[in-house]
Amino acid sequence: MKIKLHIILCSTLALALAGLCGGCASEKEAKESQAELMAQAKVSKADAEKIALAKVPNGTIKEGELEKEKGKLIWSFDITTPDTKNITEVNVDAITGAIIAVDVESPSKEKAEAAKEKEKDDDEKEEKK
Repeated sequence: MKIKLHIILCSTLALALAGLCGGCASEKEAKESQAELMAQAKVSKADAEKIALAKVPNGTIKEGELEKEKGKLIWSFDITTPDTKNITEVNVDAITGAIIAVDVESPSKEKAEAAKEKEKDDDEKEEKK
């Protein structure tokens, strides 16, 4: 009986440790992925911010990130303006500096997009397991 209990405890501990190590690997992969994207970008974040802000008068950048979207490397910025609760998303090509898209999002649309993005991230994490 003690041997079975010992085996069960050791197995449980091994599975817990394996899960922790798997989580560490995923975080490392995400950081390396971001570093790889930064290495590919020809336009700096500061330059991309200037380009994006030129499209939104009196705007303030709420959030910005470098990402691949539909196969293109882009700087994506969420920009707020004092007159409205809407968020203007401006996508700047990280290679050429060209404006790819400008999209005005209402708070409800922003929440829906954030939920969709979270679901996508959760699915990607699940696939890596």
